[in-house]
Amino acid sequence: MTLRVPMVSPERARDLGNAMGMPARRTQSEAFRVVANNPGVARVAFSQLMQLLENNTFDTRLRELMIMRIGWVTGSAYEWTQHWRVAAVAGIPAEDILAVRDWRASDRLTPADRAILAATDECLDGKSISDEAWAEVIKYVTDPGEQVEFVIAMGNWMAFSLLFRNLRIPLTPELTIWPPDGVPSPSANG
Repeated sequence: MTLRVPMVSPERARDLGNAMGMPARRTQSEAFRVVANNPGVARVAFSQLMQLLENNTFDTRLRELMIMRIGWVTGSAYEWTQHWRVAAVAGIPAEDILAVRDWRASDRLTPADRAILAATDECLDGKSISDEAWAEVIKYVTDPGEQVEFVIAMGNWMAFSLLFRNLRIPLTPELTIWPPDGVPSPSANG
């Protein structure tokens, strides 16, 4: 797959990131270097991303399982591969991460996990979260601020999946695609 929009140079990305107050590790990603072609959009998108990753109140496990589900359902190799590492560092067992592939058939996931994944699937199907699914979500995500963050985070990673797939943003060459077993999503070629 060929990248559709060129990446800015690492130096340009670093300079833009510095001006935005972003950590250098974020500015050298392939995603940032593509989005940095539009500095205003990069500022907004990556400010939101940093808020959701580094200043979040929504449960990290629930967020990462949601992101992995989005990556799997949409066929976003970039999202799945990048967040495999984030989820692993957060201490989520590999078996739990893999369970999002077919979460309804898994006995590894908690009721809270299942509530978040059901709501996520409804949105991935192009619907709003149903009253029934929302009632399940708020059993486990009781703080209104975290409820808002859940919905914003879901939209954020759905948008990033769209970005990754449509601009064909590549992974860092040394990363193994579709960890841990290399099995791609059935949607990966669509």
